[in-house]
Formats: sequence, structure tokens, C-alpha cells
Amino acid sequence: MRLPAAADRYPTRGDLVLVLNCGSSSIKFALFDAGHDPLPRTPVWNGKVQGIDGPAPTYGETGVAPAAVALDQAQPYHAALQHIHDGVLARLGGRRLRGIVHRVVHGGSLYSAPVRVDATVLADLKTYIPLAPLHQPFALEAIEALLDACPELPQVACFDTAFHATLPDVEQVLPLPHALCRPGLRRYGFHGLSYDYLSVALPERHGTRARGRVIAAHLGSGASLCALQDLRSVATTMGFSALDGLMMGTRTGALDPGVLLYLMQVEHLTSEELGRMLYHASGLLGVSGISSEPRVLVQHESDAGETGARARLALALYVRRIVREIGALAAVLGGLDLLVFTAGVGEHNAFVRDRVCSALGWLGIALDQGANQADAPIISTADSRIVVGVEPTNEEWIAARHAASAFAAASTGRAVATPN
Repeated sequence: MRLPAAADRYPTRGDLVLVLNCGSSSIKFALFDAGHDPLPRTPVWNGKVQGIDGPAPTYGETGVAPAAVALDQAQPYHAALQHIHDGVLARLGGRRLRGIVHRVVHGGSLYSAPVRVDATVLADLKTYIPLAPLHQPFALEAIEALLDACPELPQVACFDTAFHATLPDVEQVLPLPHALCRPGLRRYGFHGLSYDYLSVALPERHGTRARGRVIAAHLGSGASLCALQDLRSVATTMGFSALDGLMMGTRTGALDPGVLLYLMQVEHLTSEELGRMLYHASGLLGVSGISSEPRVLVQHESDAGETGARARLALALYVRRIVREIGALAAVLGGLDLLVFTAGVGEHNAFVRDRVCSALGWLGIALDQGANQADAPIISTADSRIVVGVEPTNEEWIAARHAASAFAAASTGRAVATPN
């Protein structure tokens, strides 16, 4: 990366924190003003570089139409980071960049709190790449590039697994021989930054009800549910890897392990072929043969022949798995007070929420159809036994808040989070 001298890069007035959320083909970025306490939830600047691994990448700031951008084909990820870096420089305005915080999907058994990343931590995190291959390697590539380019700039990793550190042992343990589980083979849970944000936002909107029996449904391209009690994770659908639990856009969700044995022994699939199938060719896309997007599939439900039949089956299975797991988590909680939908599908797809809640009518859920169509904060009727809400997630802000606290601790001589 081509970076100017440190003195030019980081003037000494003000404080900004940059959040990077790196995926296989995109990088979301958000710049927060850490000079305020509490940290504002709206970033001063944010956007996304998309299509990094494709022929037509784009760069767009929120509120501005994405534009085509040329990336060095030899190192497209580094080139995308350079574009973001240049945008940060243009917005410093004499203020100091306090540091960069990264959403890292897997912290394993070592990291259950935000941590300052150095070469040792980076090496640890690389060992978890097989558990989160869609996200982990790309976040670590960004961290490594920035460590090389500007080692004096603090970088903090915030983990999607960390929020689930409160899971009881019975939710963490796998039914495998004990000796295999000791090195860290257990259920971790994911989407923790999203659920962490909800633990802040839900009491503000729903008061004491949010401290009761809550199920949060993070439905996006990846999907999971989390059961919360007193705002703490007590059960979740994802486990050892981000393949577990709900059916997703291109991922299977929970799958009989006998199927994998069959595919290896009879169909002779290699582990690499299995990985590609499980992560990239299954879920809504695999069942429908059309798309991984519920909004696309619903447009094909009325089609004649196999196309319509497969679209209907894919959506029915998607909803069924959500309903089944909500029922299971409600049983673990001993009832339900609040059901909340979040993330891209959860926040914006009223027909998914309607189908899920209709199937859960036996719990006493009743939807206000107008509110549901409007993606309102509360979409249940006044007489619904269970309150149903829609809460936009804010993973970038929760990561920035954690990082700002870590940077403040470091500046006062207090210890920044260390491994367990």
C-alpha cells in the first residue's frame, strides 16, 4: 500500500475510529467520531467496496450511487483498502485517526473480548480460518496489510463469537469423545456483534420486556437465532462453525452428518468439494436453483412447472427451519416475551416475517399487517401475547464502541483486552 508519512497521516487533533467489515468480495467501512461520549451511532462517513474479486468492482459512499473503480488485479483487496484509506485521509480534517477496528468472525477459545492485534494474535486468528472461510481470511488479510503498512496505528479485533461467551456449558459442549473437545472443539455461536447491539437497543425501545425471554432473528445472507435472557446469550443456533443452524442463502444450516459421510464415501466428494457445496451452493440457492435471495424467489412462486415448485419449496423450507428453531429456543427459555427480526432479510422482507409469525400463531403472536409492511419497530398487534419487533442492526457502531473503550484504556495505562 502507498501511504504517506506518519506525521502527515495522523495529525494530532481530534479522534476518529475506522471500522472495517471484510468479506470475500466486499469491504464495508465506517468512520466514527470518538471525540464524543457516548459515541454517536451514526458514522461521519461510511460505504462499501463491492465486487472486489470480480470484473466490475464498485466503490460507493452511503447516499451516493456506487461507481466503477479500477483495482490492481494482482492485489485487488489491497487496492480496495487503499481506496478506503484515501477516503479517510480526505475526511480527517486535522483530526487524529485513533485506530482501526475489524469485525473478525471467529475468536475461538482464546478471545472472548476485543483485543489489540499484533503478530502473535494474528497467527492465532489464522488457525480459525477453516471454521469461517467466508470471512476470516479476508479480515485477517486486511489486518496484515495494515500492520505492514502502518505498524504504529493500533488495530483492534472484535469477534462475532465473543457475545456468546455467556453460553452455559450445556450449550457449548458437543456430544463427542471428551478428549476431542478439550482443544476447543465446541459450539461458539456467531453474529455476536449484531446481538451485542440488540442488547443495547432493545431495552431503549422495549424497556424491561427486553430483559425477559427474548429471541433475536438475525436473517441475512447468513442467518442465526439467539435466545437472550437478561440481555445475555443463553442459546444460539450456530455452533462450531457458521454452517450450523438455520438454512441460509447459500449455506445448508444444520445437516445430518450421515449425509456428509454418504457424499464422501459413495459420491466420492473431496473435502474441498464438500466445503464449496456446503458454503456456496446450498441453502435457498441450492434448493431453488434460482437465487439465494428470498425477494427473488417470492417473485417465482407463481411460475409454472419446476421453477415455481422449487421456489415454493425453498421458501417453505427456509421458513420451516426458522419456525422450528424459534420453537426450540422458546422451550429453552421457558416461554417468550419478545421476538425481534434484524439484518437484511429480517429488517426488510415483510413476507418472511409474516410467514414465520403466522406459523407461530400458537404462541399467541398476532401481526399488525400494516406495521409489518412498513417495517415498523413494533409489528405485533396491541393484544398480541408476544411483542414482535424489527430492529435495524448496527454492528459497525458496536465494534467502534468496543474499540474506543480499548483505545481509551491503552491511553490511560490500563490493560487492553488480552486473551483468556
